[in-house]
Amino acid sequence: MRNLYLEVASLDQRAVSIFGLSEEIMMEHAALALKEALCRRFPSGASVLIVCGSGNNGADGLALARLLREDYALSIHLPFGASSPLAQLQRERLDALGVSHTECTGEYDVIVDAMFGSGLSRALGPSAAEVMEKLNAMGGFKIACDIPSGLSPEGTLDPHTFRADLTVTMGALKRGLYSDAAKEVCGEIVTAALGVGRSFYETPSAWKLLEESDLSLPIRTRASAHKGSYGHLAVVCGEKTGAAVIAGSAALRFGAGLVSLLSNENVQLPHDLMQSHSLPSTASAIALGMGLGTEFGDDELVRLLDNPLPMVLDADIFYHPMLKELLRRKNIILTPHPKEFTQILRCCGITDIDTQTLQRDRFGYASTFCAAYPNAVLVLKGSNVIIGQNERFFINPHGTVALAKGGSGDVLGGLIGALLAQGYDPLEAAIQGSLAHTLAAKNWGGNNYALTPFDLIERITRL
Repeated sequence: MRNLYLEVASLDQRAVSIFGLSEEIMMEHAALALKEALCRRFPSGASVLIVCGSGNNGADGLALARLLREDYALSIHLPFGASSPLAQLQRERLDALGVSHTECTGEYDVIVDAMFGSGLSRALGPSAAEVMEKLNAMGGFKIACDIPSGLSPEGTLDPHTFRADLTVTMGALKRGLYSDAAKEVCGEIVTAALGVGRSFYETPSAWKLLEESDLSLPIRTRASAHKGSYGHLAVVCGEKTGAAVIAGSAALRFGAGLVSLLSNENVQLPHDLMQSHSLPSTASAIALGMGLGTEFGDDELVRLLDNPLPMVLDADIFYHPMLKELLRRKNIILTPHPKEFTQILRCCGITDIDTQTLQRDRFGYASTFCAAYPNAVLVLKGSNVIIGQNERFFINPHGTVALAKGGSGDVLGGLIGALLAQGYDPLEAAIQGSLAHTLAAKNWGGNNYALTPFDLIERITRL
């Protein structure tokens, strides 16, 4: 698990004041990290174009050029000159090595974007946009220094944002690198240490990035356990039976000892799922909303939910009049996709926005909702999943386009429901269910268009 920050300028200042580092020392470490990333991927003699801005991000690029001068076919483009003191100093050092400055033309093995760092909060101007257009049109492997130019600290994209294959971000991870939109432009993301180790440079953060190593599976360790030892999930089976079957099957594969589908009428179910017309007395958690439709009347749902059991909510229940009442409960997890989340925000009187507006500030709207409903756990689905409760937030960056298929969300609901049934804390159930969901898809061996919900469930067994 890694810390995420909206900005790191304060961390840089702290490194200067507490550890006696200078901006120049940190810049040299940044350049060394860029060099290491480049040299690991390309042999001596490869052609490299470094495009530098006029400030300290450009100075990082100029320092990199000095380090590469001896071994690579180097070209430097400075569209706006060098204005910051460190950029001027790094340019003088590079000039002393006889490096000439070129136009932004031709083809190169590697293109390095050192135009703007993470402090840029405005749109790219016409001249900078023209440079980015040229760079994006080039072939070659593209590396972004700190953050792709055009990506804002909040994670929104300028239309001309640099599209990197690799982003070497300086000092610590920026939250903006993990918006849904950023996934299109960042490529692989690595962090450059700037002169002290991470534990010294970083400070505590309310936002965390989930890593693959954070996955903790519900492995059974008790030798004398029985099926009742691992909970009983009740999945409300509504109008679209298939959604409930998918959720129930996922729950059974993720450790729930028993899974019952609650339906008004008898329906055809797989033999390993039980069917009931009322809430079983042994139920330890409820999954509600997947394919719910209008199968249950309001009075029926009120009776069904008249209990303190933990619940995972999805899909149709977000459009139901009783949603606001459900949000007053404890031990509740919501798993909306973006359109469903706009409905939740509207229902709660927080704001009335469309999906595009939400996606431009996912972090902000997730924070607002979690502040308004601190007992609820939010799992906001997307390319980079946001999981939040009260003032604690986690981003799961392991999503893949293979999950962009009907039924994937039902699998997620079943996985989380299985952990709730087994007694997991709701926030931990959401984290572990989401990680299992994305990592199972990530490990799918087939083409990314071919993954089905039951393929995904099968992959859960191999994590």
